[in-house]
Amino acid sequence: QVQLVESGGGLVQAGGSLRLSCAASGWTFSGYAMGWFRQAPGKEREFVASINWSGGSKDYADSVEGRFTISRDNAKNTLYLQMNSLKPEDTAVYYCAADRWYTGRDTRAYNYWGQGTQVTVSS
Repeated sequence: QVQLVESGGGLVQAGGSLRLSCAASGWTFSGYAMGWFRQAPGKEREFVASINWSGGSKDYADSVEGRFTISRDNAKNTLYLQMNSLKPEDTAVYYCAADRWYTGRDTRAYNYWGQGTQVTVSS
């Protein structure tokens, strides 16, 4: 059974940090590119970051460039998102997703999705 389970969300003050994790099971994690997306209330789901199969190629949305870092550990079947210098506008539900072809930013290209973890940044 394919599963993606996010964890690490929570409430943090502006300027703080959080590290999200996404544990994968039931499929070949190392054979997929991975991405993080987020969705704030009343807004569409948006791209945050993506990483290719090996971790050698990464892409970030302009809004998080320099503050967030995506990484993966294929031996542990786990994806990470280190979030620093958090802002209130980063408040959203964060989702991890798997993309067989490293398409990048389009949600339609992602095959598997987690259930999401809430991140709330207070001002």
